[in-house]
Amino acid sequence: MSSTAESRTARRAPLTRDRVLEAAVELADTAGIDGLTIRRLAVELGVEPMSLYYHVPNKEAILDGIVDLVFREIEEAVGGFVVAETDAAWKTTLRTRILTAREVMLRHPWAPGVMDTRTELGLANARYVDAVVGILRSGGLSFDLIHHSLHALGSRMYGFSQELGAADDGSAPDPEVLAQMTEHVPHLAAMLSVVAHDDPDSTLGWCDDRFEFEFGLDLILDGIERRALGG
Repeated sequence: MSSTAESRTARRAPLTRDRVLEAAVELADTAGIDGLTIRRLAVELGVEPMSLYYHVPNKEAILDGIVDLVFREIEEAVGGFVVAETDAAWKTTLRTRILTAREVMLRHPWAPGVMDTRTELGLANARYVDAVVGILRSGGLSFDLIHHSLHALGSRMYGFSQELGAADDGSAPDPEVLAQMTEHVPHLAAMLSVVAHDDPDSTLGWCDDRFEFEFGLDLILDGIERRALGG
C-alpha cells in the first residue's frame, strides 16, 4: 500500500478521544504548544473542527488529556506504578524513577509548561505521585516526612526543575552584558562569566540541563535520607 493510501486509510479510521489526544501530542511535539490549535488538529486528523468536540469539549480538555498521556507514557516506561512494600534501596529506586520520567519529559518539552497551567491532577498524574509516596513509604519514612519531602522535591519529582531567573540557552554570557552587570551585581556577574551548562540542547528550563538536575536531585534525596535515619 502506498504512503498516500495509508494516509487516507488512517484518516478514515474512526475518531476517538484517544486518537484525538495522541494526534494532539504529536502536534505539540512538532509545532510546539502554541501550534496546537483546534483547527490545525482537525487538519492533522482529516476531519472538520466541529467533529473534535464530540470527543473533547474544548482546548482545556485537550491540554488535560495530553498531560495525562505523558504520564501514561511514564507509567509504561517505568514498567507500571506498583511499588514494593519494603525497599532498602528506596533512594536509588526513586532516583531511577525520576530520571526515567525526565527522559519522557525531554521527548515532550512543552509538558512542564502545560502542567503548570492545570488546576487539578489527572488520574495518571495522581498515580505517579502515589507511586512516589509508596517508594518513600517503602523505605520506612513517616507520612509527615514524606509530605515534607514532596514539597522539597517540587517539580523535580516529575523530572524537571522550575528555576528562578531569565531564560538561558547555556552559552557564555555576552561580555558587554557582563560588564554592565558587574557594576550592580558583581558576584552574580563573576559566576556567570565562568559557568556554562553541559547540554543546552537537552533542557526543560532555566539551568535545567542533566548535570544541574541530577546535582539538585541528589542533594534533596541525600537530605531526605539523613532525616529518615534521624540525622
